[in-house]
Amino acid sequence: MNKVFATAEEALADIVKDHQSFAVGGFGVCGIPEMLLDALKETQVKGLTCISNNAGTDGVGLGKLLISKQIKKMISSYVGENKEFERQFLNGELEVELTPQGTLAEKLRSGGAGIPAFFTQTGVGTLIAEGKEVRSFHGKDYILEQTITTDIALVKAYKADKAGNLVFRKTARNFNPECAMAGKITVAEVEQIVEIGELDPDDIHLPGIYVDRLVLNAAPNKRIEQMTLKAEA
Repeated sequence: MNKVFATAEEALADIVKDHQSFAVGGFGVCGIPEMLLDALKETQVKGLTCISNNAGTDGVGLGKLLISKQIKKMISSYVGENKEFERQFLNGELEVELTPQGTLAEKLRSGGAGIPAFFTQTGVGTLIAEGKEVRSFHGKDYILEQTITTDIALVKAYKADKAGNLVFRKTARNFNPECAMAGKITVAEVEQIVEIGELDPDDIHLPGIYVDRLVLNAAPNKRIEQMTLKAEA
């Protein structure tokens, strides 16, 4: 099976449609599959549910799909840095489900591992717990969280072999492996593609069984979300 596609547009063309759910890797603008998100925007599909740690920034990453009104619902942990997100939410144009960051990561990982739900202390006694089962273990209360799987996952990695085994670079690892696991179809945008056998098995962060399609982006725009410089003495 050939997993390598010539362009991001070709990688998405026959699998995306209206009202799908997407798990999207990245943390802020670090490690986002920006080329795939641009290609998704160009498909003009609508009514999307996007699961991502955040929604990019204004005009970057998922922020572009907010501007084009393609996203119906966001399931996220952090919603700052995006004025369009704020505007749509406050005007009732965007559904938002806030999920604690660790819980969101585990929802994706567990969903990809075939686990339907898990208990966690995070959120006990808060609005997060409303409507959820609470059970006591060893004298402490836990809430039951259902896991997440999505129609599509879009992720960014540093390197892949042609079997789809992925290597992530530093903090760009963030939510990408968990999102890749959760997708029924996972498309990975990578900076290098090598032959099968060239990757040391000990260097592989995510096995290719979770990856269905690859697209090369040899020169990604590695953005800095906020730059802070030390003032001159």
